[in-house]
Amino acid sequence: MRVASWARGVPHRVTLCGGTERRCRRLLAEGGAGGGAEAGAAVLVPLCSVRGRPALLYTLRCSRLRGPYGGDVSFPGGKREAADGGAEGTALREAREELGLNLREESVWGRLRGLPERHGMLVVPVVANLGPLEDLTLSPNPDEVAEVFTLPLEHLLQEENQGYTHFRTAGRYGYTLPVFLNGPHRIWGLTAIITELTLELLAPDLYCRKTHVPGRGITAPQKRA
Repeated sequence: MRVASWARGVPHRVTLCGGTERRCRRLLAEGGAGGGAEAGAAVLVPLCSVRGRPALLYTLRCSRLRGPYGGDVSFPGGKREAADGGAEGTALREAREELGLNLREESVWGRLRGLPERHGMLVVPVVANLGPLEDLTLSPNPDEVAEVFTLPLEHLLQEENQGYTHFRTAGRYGYTLPVFLNGPHRIWGLTAIITELTLELLAPDLYCRKTHVPGRGITAPQKRA
C-alpha cells in the first residue's frame, strides 16, 4: 500500500537513533511505566523514517466505524484484551490487526503516561520505532482504516503548523488542548495530546507545550524567548 507522506522543505533537526533513542528509552522507563496494569486501552505511537526523515505515522479511521471515533485521525490502538499481557501487547496486537504490522518487542521504546479518553477510560501510548517506511509492507484493514499517512517531525515542530483550542466549562475558561494543522488531515483530541507528548520527548528544546488543564498539574510553560 502507498502511504501518503506530507513534507515541506524544512531543516532536518531530529534523529531517532543513537543518543536520542537511548535518552528516550531512559526517560520512558523512569516516568511512563505507571498506569499500564489498570489501563483499559493502548495505542501504538509509530515513529518511522521516510526517505531518511524522522516522522510519525497516523491512520484515518473508517467513517463506517460505530462509536465516536469514526473518521478521526488516530494511532493504531484499541481496548485491552486479557491475553495481551499489558499495554505493549495491546498496542502491538492492534497494529497487527489494523495495519498488518508484525513488530518485534525490541522496536518498543516504552510507555508515555496514561491519558483518559473522552469517556474516562485510561489509554496508554506505547512508543515504537518502525524503522524506514520504505522497508515495511502495510496491509490496512479496510473495515477500520480509511487512510495511512505520515508527517515529518520537522513539520509538526514548525509553529505555523501548531494550534490550540480553548474549551469553556460552565460559561468560563476550562482548559486548552493542542491541534496540529496544515497536513492532509487536522490532528486533534487525544491523538494531538499524544503527539505533543511525543514531541516533548523527542525534541524538548524545540516544542512548546499547548496543553493547559488547571487543577491537574498540566500547564503550558511560558514561551521561550
